[in-house]
Amino acid sequence: MRVLKIFCPVCGQRATIRKSNRKHREISDLYCACNDVECGHTYVLNLTFSHTISPSAYSTDLIQSMIDKFSPEQRQLALGLLSSKTA
Repeated sequence: MRVLKIFCPVCGQRATIRKSNRKHREISDLYCACNDVECGHTYVLNLTFSHTISPSAYSTDLIQSMIDKFSPEQRQLALGLLSSKTA
């Protein structure tokens, strides 16, 4: 497993994440401190989700569970919409 390397924006030395605050499912604030004792800079980085490269295997389970909750009419409507997009 790779470890995220954080660098101080002031001196360029390695920094350590001291705390994280998850603001949203896709956004976190990372509270960082420079490892160089002479610098001593502390700061906050924003970590955000950008985009998916390969979808999760859980994605199909989520879609299936949503479709299972549809009424028969909603399923027909969804099927019609999907069929018209591929034709």
